[in-house]
Amino acid sequence: MIKKWFFKNLFELNGRPFVARQLRRFAMSEWSRPLIKPFIKLYDLQMHEASQSVGAYPTLHELFVRHLKEEARPIPQTEHAFVSPCDGVLSVVDDLTEESRFTVKGQLYSVAELLGSHHEAATYVGGRVLIFYLSPQNYHRVHVPIDGTVRTSYTLGRDSAPVNDLGLAYGTRPLTRNYRRVTRIVQGTHALEHVMVGALNVNTIVQTNHARDVRRGDEFGYFSFGSTVVLIAPKGALDLEDDVTGPVLMGQALGIWNS
Repeated sequence: MIKKWFFKNLFELNGRPFVARQLRRFAMSEWSRPLIKPFIKLYDLQMHEASQSVGAYPTLHELFVRHLKEEARPIPQTEHAFVSPCDGVLSVVDDLTEESRFTVKGQLYSVAELLGSHHEAATYVGGRVLIFYLSPQNYHRVHVPIDGTVRTSYTLGRDSAPVNDLGLAYGTRPLTRNYRRVTRIVQGTHALEHVMVGALNVNTIVQTNHARDVRRGDEFGYFSFGSTVVLIAPKGALDLEDDVTGPVLMGQALGIWNS
């Protein structure tokens, strides 16, 4: 029970800032190594998919952000395929309005609040939001869902300022929200918002890919702890396959991007 409590608090990291930071520091230290096997057993990690053997991981954190074998997550080569950026449980919000709100890591967001801009949010009215909830047993690296060009990439949250008009509209409210990285990827005439949402009070997002031109399946970054991925598509841009909600794997075909 103690181990389960510890793992739950460590990988959610939405509690008190001091406790969150101390747990994170411990997981990144060699002192966490004895917990690797209990963590694997508790969450039934599929270690046959990992690129390294269990003994190769020096810390619990390194296990958590493990790479997979390339063949574990094949990427569809169908033209304009839209793929899942991560492992997790997918939910979809259709027919967005300016008032649409959805839950991300226990907080209600609108598109404007998530992006930090009412102006940019207006682009996505009538579109859809895809929310991927990751749990401790999931592979925690995040990839690119479409071929395209990165136009903008910025951070919002506790340790960064709002990028534009929401800072005036909401005062300091965006500063108290979960840390997040917002990246706009353009393919054809449509832009996709790719949002990594980290733990409250702790920046747990690491961007590993800074290329301008990206392809579906490329790694983009990873979460150290606690995580959700949100994709926002404008009206008419994304045709989803039937019954895509529920558990998904990174690289799984979810639909077609209409460029």
